[in-house]
Parts: sequence; C-alpha cells; structure tokens
Amino acid sequence: MTTKTAPEPAAPPAAVEESDAEILPTHTISILVRNKPGVLVRVALVFSRRGYNLDSLVVCPDITDGEYSRMTITCSGELQTLEQIIKQVTKLVDVVHAIDHTGGAAIETEIALFKLKCTLSERTQILQIAEHYKAKVVDYAADSLIIRIYGESEKLDTFTSLLRPYGIVELVRSGKILMARGLETT
Repeated sequence: MTTKTAPEPAAPPAAVEESDAEILPTHTISILVRNKPGVLVRVALVFSRRGYNLDSLVVCPDITDGEYSRMTITCSGELQTLEQIIKQVTKLVDVVHAIDHTGGAAIETEIALFKLKCTLSERTQILQIAEHYKAKVVDYAADSLIIRIYGESEKLDTFTSLLRPYGIVELVRSGKILMARGLETT
C-alpha cells in the first residue's frame, strides 16, 4: 500500500514594499488636430483604453484661421505603451500629427495662481518667498494674497511646498505647455 501525502502549500507571495514600487516616467506629447467636435474625446479615449491617465491637458488654437488646435498632454507610464498610443492617435481622422517631446530640446512652462490666507506677520515671509521665485502678487486683501507664478513644473512644485505651511486656500495650475526649440515641429 502506498500512502499519499498532501502537497505542501505554496509559499505566500512576497510583499511588495512601497520603496520597490516603480515610478513611471512623465511624458509630454503635442498633438496637432483639426478643430472638429469630438476630437478631444477620441484622443482621450485612446489614452484611457491603454490605461494611461492624463496628468494635464492644454488645448489652444493654432496660428491658423481656427482650422487647427494644438493639444499638449502630460502623462505618466511606460514608453512602449506610449509609443503604441501615439501610433493610434496619429491614425485618428482629425489628427495631423502627434509627437512625444520627452527628453527632446523644448521650452516647457506652466502657470499657477495661489490664494493664501495670511496674517500681517506672515505676509513678509510669503512676499520674500514670492520674490525669490520671481512670482507676482496679483491681489492684496486684508487677510489674503493671490500670487501668480510661471516656470517649469519642478519650480512650481517647490514653490507649492514652501507655501503649504502658510495655508494655501486655493491653487489653480494651467498644465504644461511646450514648444520645440529651433525649427523643429512642436
């Protein structure tokens, strides 16, 4: 007689530590599209179907007579998936071209407005921070300030972290805009 033994239970999967979590790179894509209803939705759906979340999206008219618009999209994810997304977006009927400018020679900027509740004693410190970052106070009130700043996203992130202890009441950021350097196409 043979005795059957129960198989040993499988070891539990190793826990993934937060420090091991992969930080996905940020990409900036510009897309030239025809000004037609529904184009924005169709472009966003291509990103959504591939599991990409849009971090920011800026759309503005191109220099033409209103026939075209330029989308600047900032998103995070794997490069291989993004390459597939760009190919699919380029195939859309009203898309003229789509370009990933990540790592390329480009001018990038963003604008933000901060509303801060502040006392008179805090105001001097806040104004010193604003002056250091070349930000401009666009509204003074008895108990608040509104500050406008523009520059690269990292500059705005640092500025935000310095103002956070003073109590940011509202924050509005435009999202990144970009233009390729020289005569390269944006």
